[in-house]
Amino acid sequence: MKSGPPTTKKSGKASTVWEILRVSTKLGLTSFGGPIAHLGYFHEEYIRRRKWMDEKSYADLVALCQFLPGPASSQVGIGIGIVRAGLLGGFAAWLGFTLPSAIALILFAAVLQGSDIANAGWIHGLKIVAAAIVAHAVLGMGQKLTPDRDRVTIAVAATAAALLWPSAFTQVGIILAASLLGLWFYKKNPGEGSSSIQISVGKPFAAGCLVFFFSLLLALPILRQTLNLQWIALFDSFYRSGALVFGGGHVLLPLLEREVVPTGWVSQEDFLAGYGAAQAVPGPLSTFAGYLGAMSGGIAGAVIATIAIFLPAFLLVVGALPFWNGLRSHPKVHGALVGVNAAVVGILLAALYDPLWTTAILAPVDFALALILFVMLVFWKLPPWVVVIAGALGGVIIGYV
Repeated sequence: MKSGPPTTKKSGKASTVWEILRVSTKLGLTSFGGPIAHLGYFHEEYIRRRKWMDEKSYADLVALCQFLPGPASSQVGIGIGIVRAGLLGGFAAWLGFTLPSAIALILFAAVLQGSDIANAGWIHGLKIVAAAIVAHAVLGMGQKLTPDRDRVTIAVAATAAALLWPSAFTQVGIILAASLLGLWFYKKNPGEGSSSIQISVGKPFAAGCLVFFFSLLLALPILRQTLNLQWIALFDSFYRSGALVFGGGHVLLPLLEREVVPTGWVSQEDFLAGYGAAQAVPGPLSTFAGYLGAMSGGIAGAVIATIAIFLPAFLLVVGALPFWNGLRSHPKVHGALVGVNAAVVGILLAALYDPLWTTAILAPVDFALALILFVMLVFWKLPPWVVVIAGALGGVIIGYV
């Protein structure tokens, strides 16, 4: 019978997609601390524990997503899902990581408006968890991606630049400068066993996604003015915000404020209340769009806003990955990627200090908790969700000290 092998293959693909959904949902429920911390959680779960990609491929993917507009951590998750199981894998990775915080923020819109939870002890504990997670990621990536003097120098220079001139444009400039330095220092390096990211997406389809991305960016404002429909206006505002922002969720907030407050969709007070709630939930900060959509258009508005804010990220990752795979294995590009990988370590190190360290480690007792959590993660090798719970409990205890 000829139906056996295809069925087995489909079954295997379905189980892989289900595994991605399950693991990404766990991350969506436990990944506190913002986009930089998310990269640390991804590194721990996807790379260190499950080995779905090697360290270099992961660093290359992070570097690619730093170049693309949109929420970088979500794009990295989507990229890992695509590498693992194609488009369905990418969608499963996005859905699992996004849905928990989106649902939580929609509930916040209905139940917890104006609640003062930003200063709760468990929130402070989760910030300390994020610092420990990122420190672990910096240590692991640094050992593999900055093994010599030149790469350590690039990483330290990237750290200094990111701290002295903090902006999304600075990060792009750092990566560009590091690629030039890497090209210069390693132009005669034949390569270090560069692995190839296996992408099941064809280049024609990828090019179509890029064309669709730009077409929507140009067409939605015209449709908004022509048809004067609320849902198109919502989709246009959130799609444009997701398509034109560099630097992740926090940079997205002022863009969203200009879209929803002057139009009267959401009041300034409700906007700030939702922002406070967004700090209390795991997952990508861009799901704040779900809260704003719910405030302006109920459940339908929440769905429209959430899809619109992430659609540019999905289209760009799908469109760029097949071409990136060819570029990263090209001999002339290898040296540039060596420099970029070192710069990614430096950017992560800068983020470990600011905003994570400066907002989480405020007293000796905070440092003591961070050290305990780091030991639990690195030497006891406990799952991240256990460390998250321990950090939250520790934050509550600190509040009573």
